[in-house]
Amino acid sequence: MRVLLVEDDRKLSAAVCKLLEKEQIAAEPVYDGKDGLDWALGGEYDAVILDVMLPGMDGFSVLREMRKQKVSTPVLMLTARTALEDRLTGLDSGADYYLPKPFESAELVSCLHAITRRGGSAPVMSLSFGDITLEQKDARLRNTENGQNVKLGAKEYQLMELFLRNPAQILPKETILEKVWGLESDAEYNNLEVYASFLRKKLGFIGSRLKLKATRGLGYSLEEEA
Repeated sequence: MRVLLVEDDRKLSAAVCKLLEKEQIAAEPVYDGKDGLDWALGGEYDAVILDVMLPGMDGFSVLREMRKQKVSTPVLMLTARTALEDRLTGLDSGADYYLPKPFESAELVSCLHAITRRGGSAPVMSLSFGDITLEQKDARLRNTENGQNVKLGAKEYQLMELFLRNPAQILPKETILEKVWGLESDAEYNNLEVYASFLRKKLGFIGSRLKLKATRGLGYSLEEEA
């Protein structure tokens, strides 16, 4: 699952990202309403977690504009504004669920799964390319031809998900770091190289024909050998 997290409290945002990562959910954080709207309109997300009190543009306005632009992505409002009128405003604006702060971690995850199940389209439970399938339910990478499989760690899973959403395309290192480690992360290129090495070993372990290739000066791509 791929989630857009629009929350201006950076400590809370980082905590939510870590929580979701443990659940094999890739979260992309942004910290103001205008950026949140841009990302929601331009990205393919399974869900959006949206705060109300945001700089630049409040969450209600972001949500109304999303729905005006025919973006049907499920939205979970996550906010300290718990008055009945605020909850009604959120739901009337097109929110799928309104979760007040403070919240229980298990409830947040459960709500995400609930709103994606009943969304306009079924959430992607697996991604496939060539001879492999990445299963969301157990974070396993499977070779569909020989049945071999291996479990991926959280960062490995997020990397492989990104490559499988963009098969045979060269993704710049900067883009990969931003999507997987986040805008505010201090992760460097060597972090990416380490995890790329892990993925290569696991592709080899399951006997896949796919190769994770590094193109000097450009980035990485997941490609199928002839």
